[in-house]
Amino acid sequence: MTENHLNNAIPAAAADKLIAAHDGDVALLYIYYTRTGCTDPEQAAHDLCRTLREISSAEEKLSRMGLCPGSVPAVSAPAAAVPAPAEKLPPEDAIPEYTAEDIVLRSRTDEKFSVILDEAKRVFARNLNSSDMKMLFGVYDYLALPAEVILELLNYCAQTAAEKGEGKRPSPRSVEKEAYRWANREILTLEQAEDYIREQKNLRESVNQVKNALGIHGRDLTPTEAKYISSWLSMGFEAEAILIAYDRTVTSTGALKWPYMNKIICSWHEKKLHTPQEIEAGDGRKRPTQGKGSSVSGVDMDELKNIVNKI
Repeated sequence: MTENHLNNAIPAAAADKLIAAHDGDVALLYIYYTRTGCTDPEQAAHDLCRTLREISSAEEKLSRMGLCPGSVPAVSAPAAAVPAPAEKLPPEDAIPEYTAEDIVLRSRTDEKFSVILDEAKRVFARNLNSSDMKMLFGVYDYLALPAEVILELLNYCAQTAAEKGEGKRPSPRSVEKEAYRWANREILTLEQAEDYIREQKNLRESVNQVKNALGIHGRDLTPTEAKYISSWLSMGFEAEAILIAYDRTVTSTGALKWPYMNKIICSWHEKKLHTPQEIEAGDGRKRPTQGKGSSVSGVDMDELKNIVNKI
């Protein structure tokens, strides 16, 4: 590789985002900013033979990708020297209101977007309405997820919905929310998508294992219950350790009280106690022995308190 190529190399993380954006104006503006150091939109519009509106749109997209001036690594720096900033996406429902003409034109001229529409029609098992198409176009154009990743996303949403019952189909809103999750996690390749899907499958299996261990049958977990269990699993606790917290919760309160149980588990996490062995060694409850302040030998004081409280 020549010295000139080294001096003008685009960091790999930035290149991945630019490729995924499938927008020539965005890539051109990025190269212009990093090459010239000029951050004046009017000057950029003049030099690049673009309208100010086109430059503003490209600059907004660069900002969402974390590649705007100020966050753009200098081209002379080695790729590994400047880590890519975390992508900051706008809140949900921020996808622009595209016109029907924009979408129809893109579906006729962009083969990849046309394939996305066909796949969405199959996944939703119906013809797409204008709202569906605007959402999909926003995921493709605004969130800048690659077409092949969006196809994987649609099928993942279809599979997740099917697991909830025969004939279940994902809603457009559920697809949009999942797309934001993928964009925030910067899932830009099929390999990353497959890793994420595998991770979520393992998580669902672990959540169900804990659900069954807690004796919850015949109903789905509420969103809050599922969030509690998922957070405990993400901390590194397995079902056996969670059951110890459950036992202590029921013993102390007489019922499964999620906030109380969460406090127990969070306290273990702060103490770095995650396995049953670590919990028993570092936070085990010991039966009191006869001595000062105790008049009865061999009495389980916790059990005695529970009996007194019920009187």
